[in-house]
Amino acid sequence: MQVAAITTNFGQGSTQTTGKGTDLLISGDGFFMVQSGNETLYTRAGAFEFDSNGRLVGPNGEMVQGWNAVDGVVQRGGQLESIQLPYGVINPAAATQSATVTGALPAGSAEGTELVRTIDVYDAAGNELTLTLRMTAQADGNWAVDASTGDPATAYTGTLAFTGSALTAGGAFTVAGIDVDLGAVTTFPKLSTISIAEQDGNAAGTLESYSIANDGSILGMFSNGEQQVLGQVAVATFINPAGLEKAGGSTYRASVNSGAATVGAPGTDGRGGLQTGALEMSNVDLSQEFTNLIVAQRGFQANARIITTSDEVLQELSNLKR
Repeated sequence: MQVAAITTNFGQGSTQTTGKGTDLLISGDGFFMVQSGNETLYTRAGAFEFDSNGRLVGPNGEMVQGWNAVDGVVQRGGQLESIQLPYGVINPAAATQSATVTGALPAGSAEGTELVRTIDVYDAAGNELTLTLRMTAQADGNWAVDASTGDPATAYTGTLAFTGSALTAGGAFTVAGIDVDLGAVTTFPKLSTISIAEQDGNAAGTLESYSIANDGSILGMFSNGEQQVLGQVAVATFINPAGLEKAGGSTYRASVNSGAATVGAPGTDGRGGLQTGALEMSNVDLSQEFTNLIVAQRGFQANARIITTSDEVLQELSNLKR
């Protein structure tokens, strides 16, 4: 009796939720790529963490492979490299170029009624300024508007003209280099919902936290409220994963039988997507394995009885001769 073959079961295992942001599970086909010394290995064990150098590593220090972003852009399909958080990176300041005003001004307001709205905006150096809109009701039902960021030289004065509740003139102007859009402003009797809804500038910010998405993208959150892609984890698939050779520590290496790895982003071209905060557990069904063990044991017992019976028959034949 001898073992016919040993094969590895790469079927999907059960899911164990951990809540840890760097624990990754592949939902479907594929393997994480890790660099161990000068060798690229493959694994489905996603118990990763960032080390003191910001590198995403496995339990034994293997470096997870993928693509690091440059200015928030990932070149998928480019040269693979070890995933590394850019500690100390600065999300650059961006000057405010536009602001949007929405809502309703109170129709029928007494002449001289004044409404003031403000929003923080930014110059090219990331310095915070305050954009102030001062709107004053006129006798004819229109509204005078004064806008400024504190510098009289760049202030704006104009009129918001209405026909009924619809804005017909003055719905756009520029103040201190900021294009202000009031095109959605209306009037409504005794109701004021006017507000400066948004602006597109920001101060400079430092990296505060990160998260990993289902497609392997690592998203950085900065102190200025901005978000930026920092990198993306790669996933490899094989024509014949059963042909992979064991390398120890739940890792495998490619072989002639497995074929070359096909590398891409999670969730593309048949590759499984990622689940963050979870790990893939054993895919062994213990109850089935115990059943198989009992069946094998009974088979062995039956064969042993055959040998015993055969020996007894031969013994009887020997006795007959005597």
